[in-house]
Amino acid sequence: MLSIAESGRAVEVSVRHERIRVEPWGTDSLRVRAARHRILEDLPHALLPPKPADRDPDIEIAGDGTVARIRNGALTAVLEIEETDTGPSPRLRFLRTGTGEELLAEQRAHFWWPGARLFMPAPGAGGGAHRLEQRFAAYPGERLYGLGQHGHGRLDQKGLVLDLVQRNGEVSVPFLLSSRGYGLLWNSPATGRVELAENGTRWVADSARQIDYWITAGGTPADILSHYADATGHPPMLPAWAAGFWQCKLRYRSQRELLAVAREHVVERGLPLSAIVADFFHWTHLGDWRFDPADWPDPAGMVRELAEMGVQLMVSVWPSVSPLSENHGPMQRAGLLVGTESGVPFHAPWLDKGFGTEMPVAFYDPTNPEARAYVWERVRRNYLELGIRAYWLDASEPELQPGHPQNLSFHAGPGSEVANAYPAENARTFHEGLRAAGEEESVLLSRSAWAGMQRYGAALWSGDIGADWESLRAQVRAGLNTALSGIPWWTTDIGGFHGGDPDSPEYRELIVRWFQYGAFCPLFRLHGFREPRSAFGPEMTGGPNEVWSYGEEAYRLITATLRLRERIRPYLLEQMRTAHERGIPPMRPLFVDFPDDPAAWEVEDAFLLGPDLLAAPVLTAGQRARAVYLPAGTAWTDAWTGERHPGGGTVQAEAPLDRIPVFLREGADLPLRG
Repeated sequence: MLSIAESGRAVEVSVRHERIRVEPWGTDSLRVRAARHRILEDLPHALLPPKPADRDPDIEIAGDGTVARIRNGALTAVLEIEETDTGPSPRLRFLRTGTGEELLAEQRAHFWWPGARLFMPAPGAGGGAHRLEQRFAAYPGERLYGLGQHGHGRLDQKGLVLDLVQRNGEVSVPFLLSSRGYGLLWNSPATGRVELAENGTRWVADSARQIDYWITAGGTPADILSHYADATGHPPMLPAWAAGFWQCKLRYRSQRELLAVAREHVVERGLPLSAIVADFFHWTHLGDWRFDPADWPDPAGMVRELAEMGVQLMVSVWPSVSPLSENHGPMQRAGLLVGTESGVPFHAPWLDKGFGTEMPVAFYDPTNPEARAYVWERVRRNYLELGIRAYWLDASEPELQPGHPQNLSFHAGPGSEVANAYPAENARTFHEGLRAAGEEESVLLSRSAWAGMQRYGAALWSGDIGADWESLRAQVRAGLNTALSGIPWWTTDIGGFHGGDPDSPEYRELIVRWFQYGAFCPLFRLHGFREPRSAFGPEMTGGPNEVWSYGEEAYRLITATLRLRERIRPYLLEQMRTAHERGIPPMRPLFVDFPDDPAAWEVEDAFLLGPDLLAAPVLTAGQRARAVYLPAGTAWTDAWTGERHPGGGTVQAEAPLDRIPVFLREGADLPLRG
């Protein structure tokens, strides 16, 4: 039943109708696929082809052909055919090579039935699709991180149940990093869930054709993250301009408004500014992907003037296509829009320009190469040729209403099987288009993500979050788990998105603290729908959201933070180089650099920016001091007072309104003080 396949590079087993293949896939890593009848090679997934190995894996088959071992560097898999009350059943265990320590093992659901894997009929699905389950054992004290971006406010996600589905602010990247020394990618874009329970872990795909997961071993969390980047793609090098301050609000309604803000910011006030955003409704109709000349009469001239000020223009590009768009008819006839299994192919309501009521709109299908080429040609002609190279990929979950991807029909397969890959495929449209146009740099800002999206030069931001302290606290954990999911370019809407009164003293304190936190995030971006807010539609704009909108004291503190960010930009770009080359994110939990310090695994409200800077944001109203844990193994210096502290203990750090606690690793010399 067990055999060596793939020219000696894989182990396969067939038991009744189930077939399993285990093969090396990168350094210290293995890929496992399981299916009914046969392994399928052409299903959508996140992994890149593995690089040629220095040597073949070590494979042994013993126990009268019932046990196989496959070793790939630091990771060994043991595939055993166990006799059960319902007949033979294959089970995998993953060990650390050399010590034999068990890192992870598949777990039977019941002594009778089912086993570690379950293939059940998926309601309404055909063509070999099943509801799939994969079970693993749970371990006392294990901590689990990553899995994308979520608003639950937890860093360690052990004990949670998470939907594997894309929603605004809830981003499914099905990669987890374990404190036991392994990383696991659920290598399927199917919708479903993962249950991280005390009595076992269960991955569920609502409808898919085979189980596919990738596992890696590492001596440190940094090793695991590097292996994951090798397997799914390294981010490109962040362009230097993108490390600065990005200005945005909902929304600048015209070229005149946008340029007036840029001129005041840069020319009149002399403040640093790297990018400014033309948000949605700048277009003629949703899906036209071009400026409305009534409000944006000379976009090429606008881009030139901004460039003279050292400012990049970023434009919002939605994947939605209104029936009023000039592109809807041609795309529908060519099959370039996402279809439906039943009903007409429309997926969300929209109040478009020139139409007095909401109408249904569709989404383009980025899993279709012809659709990607069609959309990019419009973007190239209407934006890139004007000199615009930065794109805000909003609503890229995509933003379904209702959020039922099961009815969608993609070029790559049914929605329930492939929908989670939408944001990555959408980013691919722009990345590959820019490269084909000869552009070596790309900066994309996406509201959603999937595994491997980092290789397309795409950043993630945390979506339409609340403008309150609870949201700020949740962002710290969300950003760190995003980093541990392999996405190093990340940001939030500074100040939150939904609301915020610029005249409120309470809100002014919040936005000052949020700016101070944002200055140490990988990307530094202001955005929000401030009070007074207007009704949704083409004329909406939102309240003021410039750095001078919050009163004199807040302005003084915010501008000091802008200049602080400028001083640390060279250091940040060094960390972006590390992310590009090694896959280590610039912003990360303390345990990534200090895995041997048990207390470092407990810290959820502070983080490292690179190896030398520890930031501890203020996350509570009225707080003017806070406890900060300093990891063991080095001494730390208070960046503001110069006071030196030994590592391995907690200090009470002062946090007046003009700063948050920041500590430098011994020997580091960073110009934080102006």
